[in-house]
Amino acid sequence: MIPYILECVAFQLVFLLVYDLFLKQETFFQWNRVYLMGTYSVSLLLPWMKIEALRTTLPNQYALNPRFLLSLDEVILTTDASKNTFSSVSWQEGVFLLGIVISLLLFSLKIYQIITLKRNGSVHRFSEYTRVIVENSTIAFSFFKSIFLGDRVAKKDYENIIQHELVHIKQGHTWDLLFFELMRIIAWFNPLVYLYQNRTSELHEYIADAQVAKTNKKEQYQLLLSQVFQTQHISFINPFFKTSLIKKRIVMLQKTKSKKVSQLKYLVLIPMLLGMLVYSSCIADKEGNTVIPLNEQVKIIYEDGTKIFTLDINDLDFVTEEETKSQNDLLNKLSIAKETALIKMVDKEERSILIQVEEGTIVSMKVEKNIGDRVNFKMENTTPFSIVEQVPIFPGCEDAEDKRACFNEKMQLHISKNFNYPPDAQEKGIQGRVNALFLIATDGSIQDIKVRGVDKMLEDEVERIILRLPKMKPGESNGQKVGVPYSIPVTFKLQ
Repeated sequence: MIPYILECVAFQLVFLLVYDLFLKQETFFQWNRVYLMGTYSVSLLLPWMKIEALRTTLPNQYALNPRFLLSLDEVILTTDASKNTFSSVSWQEGVFLLGIVISLLLFSLKIYQIITLKRNGSVHRFSEYTRVIVENSTIAFSFFKSIFLGDRVAKKDYENIIQHELVHIKQGHTWDLLFFELMRIIAWFNPLVYLYQNRTSELHEYIADAQVAKTNKKEQYQLLLSQVFQTQHISFINPFFKTSLIKKRIVMLQKTKSKKVSQLKYLVLIPMLLGMLVYSSCIADKEGNTVIPLNEQVKIIYEDGTKIFTLDINDLDFVTEEETKSQNDLLNKLSIAKETALIKMVDKEERSILIQVEEGTIVSMKVEKNIGDRVNFKMENTTPFSIVEQVPIFPGCEDAEDKRACFNEKMQLHISKNFNYPPDAQEKGIQGRVNALFLIATDGSIQDIKVRGVDKMLEDEVERIILRLPKMKPGESNGQKVGVPYSIPVTFKLQ
């Protein structure tokens, strides 16, 4: 979520800078209104929009890790939210929620102020709007189809003010400001949403002034604006008399209408949007993880003219997240460059996997030294799960068209169904990943279960779940029954 927020803010900052530098002083008020509303909305969508051809990560079938020969995707187990209290909410989440609550209260107070003004005022209904006369006041603003006027405003000014406010009403300016008010509630921490709302409010006044000035004497209208009046400080209304805006509105009324050729400035949006799309497509993979550069784990040598990348892995059975990212990054770079090379992953016990890549595509894999020796598997007649010709058949998958996919699905379902978060682990706030490795033997039974994780309670729970696996039809290669080693990471989360 934080990377998404940062991207949104970065895009909004660029859009606002372009507006202030190139568009703000132009008299294309309606175009600028569309620009502000559109770019803010687009900034919320851009981080989710990816151009597949520009991704710097591999398609799923290539985004492998050293467990590829053995395992399926990680299984994440969480406690039932109904069993948890506010103690599971982090302080960051608490601050975020508190900000939303305060923003909602402030918004409710503003609504209450308007309702109170209307209730205490003198209401007069017309075909296009409702006029509310407020006693002992010089306010003048509109909210949806209601125009609020103080009884101290000179009667001779009513016509110009009402014409001005009717422009706000007919063009639905209140909706624009309420949109940003909603954004202020959700993203109260983002200063740019306040700037967007301020810029939009200014534009509304320029639009209404320009409309009224067409049918009234501009000099008389400017004289009206030059007076200082009381106004309500409510961010989502269109006040006629707002001291901080008066000078800007007079200057804009006197400004010569922009030439049509200046509309070409809006074309800057095209390269801007393309650049943002390239950025959002390239910096992250489908899981939202930033691609990291190659590090010191990778060694490059040449043998018989062939480039060989050697990755030092601590343990091929249990791979760290950093090691997985290093390998993914290397595979990504080879895919983008369409290179032909060999990738050799070697752990501290000199067990290794050799992956052959031709023009960026994985064409073969070879287990040079059996994975699982350290955990005493009976490896004399075993084949890794991902390359075994016929995978073990999980009960219920006998008639499945894709038995490998069915196996993975049934395995995840079994773990989720039999999962029971240890109560003591919940009380102590223990969570994290447990790596499980086991053998589906030639008779279909589950043997040699090995688990390693952050705490023994979680390890015991994973082992209990695996022990409950049903007997399966064993895997086969070259017509012979083989044992199939299988690993799976299980993550426990408290929420």
